[in-house]
Amino acid sequence: MKSSGSRTRSTLGLAGFLLVVVAALGARAEPPSSKLPGRKPDSREPWGAFLGNAAHDAIGREYRMQHPFNAVFLDANLSTIVGDGKLGNPKRLSKFVGLLRPDITDTRLLVLFEIKPDDEESRSEGREQVGRYLAALNEAVEADNKLTRGTGFEGTLFLEFENGGVLWKLSWRTPEPGVTLYRWSYRRKQPGASWKERAAQKEEELPREEVEQRGELAEQAVRAAYGGGERPKGFQGQVYLPADCR
Repeated sequence: MKSSGSRTRSTLGLAGFLLVVVAALGARAEPPSSKLPGRKPDSREPWGAFLGNAAHDAIGREYRMQHPFNAVFLDANLSTIVGDGKLGNPKRLSKFVGLLRPDITDTRLLVLFEIKPDDEESRSEGREQVGRYLAALNEAVEADNKLTRGTGFEGTLFLEFENGGVLWKLSWRTPEPGVTLYRWSYRRKQPGASWKERAAQKEEELPREEVEQRGELAEQAVRAAYGGGERPKGFQGQVYLPADCR
């Protein structure tokens, strides 16, 4: 009995040690916490995810603006797209599949886009996601409502801070059907130069401190520019949408 008790204590001790090790490794694997303005202090979302959210919002709104008479669904689930888009019977989708959410679906042109950062891993992921979405949708829609991968969607917008300060650029392209890739970049201050002159400056990676300092303002400014609302408090600059950049 004494030997059995010792083995039990040893087993429990080893299990406890392994749990500690696993927890420690998991903590190291977690993304860095975000302290962006407007976020909850205990948020564990990677700081770069904010730029992704802002890009998705801007790119989706721009597509809708370019196609004002189309039925455009932004981040809607497949059941809603099939039903509200009058494409077929959403009951043909399983409960799980019906919850999948493509980034942009145009049920007039019958095309679909997935928005991803401009790198090879994300591009591959987007390609696979579009394939899954289309396979599911085209099983549920009527024969003459089959969807395909969208093409030819690209654009650029600029955010100018402090009326002559730094310049942010968001650009996107669709290098392969269905996959729209975006990229944020940065131009340093150049006193006395117009935003177009600074747009021609050398493109740099957007510094993390810029995102932390201006992330909330950037997101609010883009929303206001597309929604026609008032510019956010503290934003002393301009938003140049794709129509302004052509």
